[in-house]
Amino acid sequence: MLDDTDRRILRQLLADPDADNATLADRAGVTAATLWRRLERLRERGVLRAVETRIDWRALGYAVEVSLRFTLDKTEPRAFDAFTAAARAVPEVTEIQTFLGSVDIRLSVIARDMAHWQQVYRDRILPLPHVTDIEPLMLVSTLKDSSELPL
Repeated sequence: MLDDTDRRILRQLLADPDADNATLADRAGVTAATLWRRLERLRERGVLRAVETRIDWRALGYAVEVSLRFTLDKTEPRAFDAFTAAARAVPEVTEIQTFLGSVDIRLSVIARDMAHWQQVYRDRILPLPHVTDIEPLMLVSTLKDSSELPL
């Protein structure tokens, strides 16, 4: 599906997503016209879906990040839908993931400090519907955070 030129372009795009097309083309060893055609083809194929902005929540004053693993009530047919709808409405929830296994859903939650975390947990997390178990995991450090692929 991808040839060496596509891989070089994607590696350069991942390394410096803010680079202009002329710089990306130069770094990937292709002309600007070739780069443009290749990027368009990658978009048409669905390899490139969107340009994404990543916000550093810590730079905005959010010092606490907690991962919460939830097990939901399996006897309630609408538990999943009700839970995810309620979780989406919590502003401090930055990510919702679903799983197969003993954990049904994982939420990533941010807070400014421990007092804010306690407020969010008591007022917004504990009232989420159809929860049978919660396992909170407080983030201590991030050892790898990369969107790089083995291209």
